[in-house]
Amino acid sequence: MAFGISRSEVTAWKEAVARGEIAYLTHYWVDPRFPGMKTVTKVGCADLDKLALWCRDNGLNPRYIHRRDKYPHFDLLGPKQKEILLRENLHAQLERFHLL
Repeated sequence: MAFGISRSEVTAWKEAVARGEIAYLTHYWVDPRFPGMKTVTKVGCADLDKLALWCRDNGLNPRYIHRRDKYPHFDLLGPKQKEILLRENLHAQLERFHLL
């Protein structure tokens, strides 16, 4: 279950993904499969080749891309989430979700 984000943030992320941009959306998250994880960053892009390349460039396996209709995405969790958000200069997301 996702929470801590607004409808306008989700809409902006979906629009960027649909345009074929690499888009980041971090939110609070609860999933019993991942105890101790409190946030997830969805890295989306409608261009699956571009998203797969992004995964490989970041040392991630594109096999785990969620191929969802118009909004394919890769879920970033844990230390890799923080590492990539830092590298992408997404400090607002890091601060907002207490990842620093």
